[in-house]
Amino acid sequence: MRVIAGSARGTRLKAPKGLSVRPTADRVKEALFNIIAPRVIDCLFIDLFAGSGAVGIEALSRGAGFCIFNEQKIDHLEMIKDNLSKTGLAAKARLICADAEKTIGRLASEEIKADLLFVDPPYQYNHIAVLVEQIINRQLVKRSGLIIVEHASRNNQWTEAYTRCRLKRYGDTSLTFIPASVNR
Repeated sequence: MRVIAGSARGTRLKAPKGLSVRPTADRVKEALFNIIAPRVIDCLFIDLFAGSGAVGIEALSRGAGFCIFNEQKIDHLEMIKDNLSKTGLAAKARLICADAEKTIGRLASEEIKADLLFVDPPYQYNHIAVLVEQIINRQLVKRSGLIIVEHASRNNQWTEAYTRCRLKRYGDTSLTFIPASVNR
């Protein structure tokens, strides 16, 4: 796994071993950033379920102003710290060790408003719709912002609740783009 473009281009990143983390494939990451490229420069990016931090680090490498990484497992958070150090991007990052729902509440109480919020839960996670609703209801993303969910392609029924969402499929992986000002 590596940083694809930007200031840290080519830097190899550490990833957790085993099946507990499914890093975003380079092909999907490249497609994601081709779609959101105009929004990345100087943005506030939030990476929920950060795993190795690869997506948030890619955003920082491509010019994001700041990234908040959320990861529940402390050993994964340490790996994100190492990856940020290796890329020289640690000064533009904040790391939070908590479950995603708690982090949403915490950041909302701090009145944080992201430009881009990336959600990449484990494929077996069954509460994506609830999580997206919390993000929208707590106004964690600016009205002009975007919520991006990476999920199993077979798990897309939850997207039917949203108008104006855009679904892109890459084999077993899908990316769903939901405007923060979405109509339900």
